[in-house]
Amino acid sequence: MSTETSVRGRAELAETRKKSRSLYWAVAVFSFFVNLLMLTGPLYMLNVYDRVLSSRSFETLLALSVLVAFLYAMMGILDFVRGRVMGRVGARFQADLDRRVFGAVLKATTLNRAPREAATGLRDLESIQRLITSPALMALFDLPWVPLFFFGIFIFHPLMGVLAIVGAVILLIVALLNQFMSRKPLEAANAASFMSNQLGTQIRSESEMVHSLGMRGAAFDRWQLARGKSLDTAIDAADTSGTFTAITKSFRLFLQSAMLGLGAYLVLINELSPGAMIAGSILLGRALAPVEQLVGQWAVFQRGREGWRNLSELLGQVPADGQRTELPKPLAKLVADQISAVPPGEQQAALRNVSFAVSPGQAVGVIGPSGAGKSTLARILTGVWSPAVGKIRLDGAALDQYEPDVLGQHVGYLPQHVHLFDGTIKENIARMSMAPDDAKVIVAAKTADAHEMILKLPDGYDTRVSSSTGRLSGGQIQRIGLARALYGDPVIVVLDEPNSNLDNDGSLALNKAIKALKAAGKVVFIMAHRPSAIQECDLLLVLENGTRRAFGPKDAVLAEMVKNHGEIQRSTGKGGGVS
Repeated sequence: MSTETSVRGRAELAETRKKSRSLYWAVAVFSFFVNLLMLTGPLYMLNVYDRVLSSRSFETLLALSVLVAFLYAMMGILDFVRGRVMGRVGARFQADLDRRVFGAVLKATTLNRAPREAATGLRDLESIQRLITSPALMALFDLPWVPLFFFGIFIFHPLMGVLAIVGAVILLIVALLNQFMSRKPLEAANAASFMSNQLGTQIRSESEMVHSLGMRGAAFDRWQLARGKSLDTAIDAADTSGTFTAITKSFRLFLQSAMLGLGAYLVLINELSPGAMIAGSILLGRALAPVEQLVGQWAVFQRGREGWRNLSELLGQVPADGQRTELPKPLAKLVADQISAVPPGEQQAALRNVSFAVSPGQAVGVIGPSGAGKSTLARILTGVWSPAVGKIRLDGAALDQYEPDVLGQHVGYLPQHVHLFDGTIKENIARMSMAPDDAKVIVAAKTADAHEMILKLPDGYDTRVSSSTGRLSGGQIQRIGLARALYGDPVIVVLDEPNSNLDNDGSLALNKAIKALKAAGKVVFIMAHRPSAIQECDLLLVLENGTRRAFGPKDAVLAEMVKNHGEIQRSTGKGGGVS
């Protein structure tokens, strides 16, 4: 982990935690009174044994019992209130960071930063929230008041106080040993669980391939191996933690019995009253309860601490987006000025010194062999990646001057591999908006020539789909993806291999949609291998090894760069089909 990024991330988490500082102080105040009221039981025992039994006074017993019932009721109310407050502190912490962590996870995954932390980011936030609301953190609020109980034991008799201190030191050593010895097993268990879950997710996402290639047995064997390692490490961690929990509990009970034995001895030599003997044992149990609670909840504490560490790294690696001035809707004027791009996680540039300018109503075909940089350019144009050098300007403003969600409203993107989310077709076209605009959805579907196809589905636009169902063909998914790219009247539309799953009719519909976009004054980029995809293009950008080999009017570029110019002209002429 980078120290600098971790420090930056910890500072952001600490700043969020500070928002609930007043609530933490309120819990601390409640904890003071709760622990003070914990003296009710020992004092009641002391008075019953030393006063009520000796005086045989029913009135005194009744008065004491009523007072104790009232004090215990108050203690229960205060304990209940501080638990509710901590529950809200945890919920507030998670709510304040939900959007930030969600965005950081998406951005880190896209940019290949902190991959492990990005994969667990949302679970890490939940683990911190669970720690805040767990008994483990409440025990930390009780620890400062433990000396109060030891002081009470010392008042009864110094020997009892010494026994209590010695026992507490031994329990503290056990707690430290628990931390030291369970840390690595817990980390190993979490890592193994993560790998097992990741492998399971990959196998589920490729279920069709697993079945079709007869890989089910092999996939299960590999998953079972990862799962077995996860179970083994989880058992090791549970065994280690359980051992120390059992030791702590047994030793605490032994100490209470030892306190009773010592108290009985002191009573026999007339240095202690029977009431103090019972009260001292109760006080000792209360003094040691927070330590036992911490040991028992150590797995929750450790997971929360690991979550804090992971989130510190994630948020440090992916700084929050700053506030940007809201710009008016841009015109479809796009300029690339000497852009170079290095894909996340790589060292070599995929694009080098690429420049071009496009005016409203033009379509640009981007062609070149595999690995030429076409998909990289698509990601740069949509703002998914930022250029390492140079700028992409939309109506004069660099793309990074727009808020990401605002830029997404001005840009339509159809990636090579289209995935639909769990929901209706309408919701997918509307980019999963909570309030889809029906009119805009239908306009986008009609522009993509998908309206009639959608109406033929069982529930039309309300047909539910998911990434795991096979209800739709690849061509249908491609056309719904195109409608999603066109939703909301974007000014720039980027299509990466848009006809890879389309038949001849689909390709004709695509060209019709491109023509409509040009007529509306939009700019269209088509990254393509197939000549039919660039039929409606006015300009052609040829990439080779990440550099611009040619740029200009389509016919002039084809005449210059393509040897089989005549064949390409015939295949991209009016009514040309799929090659």
